[in-house]
Amino acid sequence: MATVLTTVGKQYIVDKMDTTVTTKLEYVAWGTGAGTAAVGDTILFTEAPEARTLGTLSQPSADTMRCVGTITATAARTITNAGSFTASAAGTLGVHGDFTGIVLALNDQIQFTIDIQIT
Repeated sequence: MATVLTTVGKQYIVDKMDTTVTTKLEYVAWGTGAGTAAVGDTILFTEAPEARTLGTLSQPSADTMRCVGTITATAARTITNAGSFTASAAGTLGVHGDFTGIVLALNDQIQFTIDIQIT
């Protein structure tokens, strides 16, 4: 299991710092495919059909940006990975994490907390 700041996520942070982009890493999505998250990823492993959730952004400490988003299952499925994006469709995958599958029934929810910490 891994959680990574992707290469395109790092590039996004640099673009954000020099104001090349105005978007935020504020959308959360989940996926059902297998794999280990890697810095070269640009998409989730088999992104599930539920709409990306607009997360709530906060700064819990001076060096950390947090995005919290809850997604509701529209059918039974097993969720294996999640990430933060800059848009409700397409966009840049900033953080990608994989985990042991979580089996969901219709209307089950998962709340994801995705932190980017600059240390």
